[in-house]
Amino acid sequence: MTLWAILLLALGTYGLRLCGPLLHSRLTLSDRTRALLTRSGVVLLCTMAATSAFTTGHDFAGWSRPAGVLAGAVLALRRASFLVAVLAAAATTAGLRLLGVR
Repeated sequence: MTLWAILLLALGTYGLRLCGPLLHSRLTLSDRTRALLTRSGVVLLCTMAATSAFTTGHDFAGWSRPAGVLAGAVLALRRASFLVAVLAAAATTAGLRLLGVR
């Protein structure tokens, strides 16, 4: 049963990915719709990042993780390299946890 579920999900995923190139020339969207779709993707990514920054399971993750995410976000907004932003976020979180902030 599990193998069939995996195969069905794989076929569905492949089918959805194939729809883009096949339907690209047949479907025309207005500029407003294109802008709305672009913004909705950004909103979805932001909500996913906020959820993982603030929660662990169904509980609050503590203050050290959001502080690390904030440090990484500030560096990313200031055009620091991705590696520097990730390392600063991890160091901030680890440092706060070392100091006893959960």
